[in-house]
Amino acid sequence: MKILKKIAWGLLILFIAIQFYRPEKNSVEGNYVAVFELETNPPQEVKTLLRENCYDCHSNHTNYPWYNNIAPVSFWLEDHIKHGKGELNFSDWENYSAKKKDHKLDELIEEVDAGEMPIKEYTWTHGNLTSEEQEALMTWANNVRVLYRLGPPPN
Repeated sequence: MKILKKIAWGLLILFIAIQFYRPEKNSVEGNYVAVFELETNPPQEVKTLLRENCYDCHSNHTNYPWYNNIAPVSFWLEDHIKHGKGELNFSDWENYSAKKKDHKLDELIEEVDAGEMPIKEYTWTHGNLTSEEQEALMTWANNVRVLYRLGPPPN
């Protein structure tokens, strides 16, 4: 019983100590997705879906939930954000080639259609997309992909 008490105290001290170490926040001020939204021109419904379900992990600004202030959850969330931005970062849209933009939108469609996006951990606290929302997002992305496949208009 004495060993369990020591382990419990050790874990408590470790939990308290880790609260003093924080990962860097993903917070850029201003319109961090302006180029993406201007170029792809999502309708208001889709723009709202993107803001509420995608940008937190796929842009340079995250609206953090209250529980992000508790370690180790803060490290877990930061890992998800880092991975999400590595896959697709709407804030870097202007730096993607037309081919890459088309490919990223194709991946978006595949992930949403398969129910893989938003990820399950995100839906636990934020809810999932309805089938109508999924359809609106995929229809918009397919329409935008056509523009990238056509290429720039001739002069």
